[in-house]
Amino acid sequence: MAPRRSNLEHDSGPPCAIHGQRNILAAAAAGIADFISANGGDAETVCHEVGVDPACLDDPLAAMDLGAFVALYEQAAASTGCDNFGLIFGQKFRPESLGLIGGIALAAPTLGAAVASLAELFPFHQQATETRFATEGGLLTLEYRILDGSIVERRQDAELTMGMFANVFRTALGVDWAPEQVFFEHPCPADGHVHRDLFHAEICFGQRTNALVFRDHDLDRRMPQGDIARLDRLRRELIALAGGTGAPTLLDRVKGEVRSRLSDGTVHVDAVADALGLARWTLQRRLSEYGLSFSQVLDTVRRDLALLYLRQPHIPLSDIAFHLGYSEQSAFTRAHVRWFGVPPRAQRGGPDR
Repeated sequence: MAPRRSNLEHDSGPPCAIHGQRNILAAAAAGIADFISANGGDAETVCHEVGVDPACLDDPLAAMDLGAFVALYEQAAASTGCDNFGLIFGQKFRPESLGLIGGIALAAPTLGAAVASLAELFPFHQQATETRFATEGGLLTLEYRILDGSIVERRQDAELTMGMFANVFRTALGVDWAPEQVFFEHPCPADGHVHRDLFHAEICFGQRTNALVFRDHDLDRRMPQGDIARLDRLRRELIALAGGTGAPTLLDRVKGEVRSRLSDGTVHVDAVADALGLARWTLQRRLSEYGLSFSQVLDTVRRDLALLYLRQPHIPLSDIAFHLGYSEQSAFTRAHVRWFGVPPRAQRGGPDR
């Protein structure tokens, strides 16, 4: 089955007319309270710390703010001391627990149709998200990233989602199925070998997007619960419930596009404008309405990510410079002094490494 490319950023219905809307259905957090407790944390405390009503976790159709949902998993990892919280939880997360979008994948007639449906419809389940089913270097990819650049810390969500996606494949191909590679946006964690052991695949960190990379073998494999009538019904329900795929503000979209290109090196305004479907001058004019230039947005994204990465002492400063798009560590050091008045080694409180 040939891959379908999906980039659903259109609005369809009144909810998407709300500027900056970014909701996710609470089914994506099914079982998190028990998993927090099993790892020594207190689920109610974690929820309150990030502004999530614990009661909504019991309703798979409840809408949660995407930023609060992502923060929920980050806080769960911090409070339990389980740095791989999202990674491990995602490996256990079965499609049947994922509400409407999980039911859609299971009701697809073939594995290929299930993957295509995920790529097409996941942004209705989780707004302000881009998913793609595409060809990359002779292999296929199922890609996922959050478009809203204001959500800075999001490692747990990425690892959770890749595990969820992998379990759709395993439903059709068995528990031993493994992708060729797994891509993650974030830098390699301190214990990155755990990712390789759980996915049984090569893991590539610091990528433009999160993705499962796989071969086209067995995409015509029948899904065990395939039911086209149910698929059509669930599809209609999801689209009607979501009302659209979300509408982050232009500024947050620009931040997201900048972030995805940092490890490529120089981030060009033309490339970001093209990704947003705008002319360069239009993007610059729209940013000026926020009182910002493109270079100022780029600088802000780098600063915010620098703070995030410097809190992770296992990441060498040279790697942080690379992940921020600097060709040399010295350029990162100068920028850090400009931002915070001290070099990065002083911010981290350790040696310059």
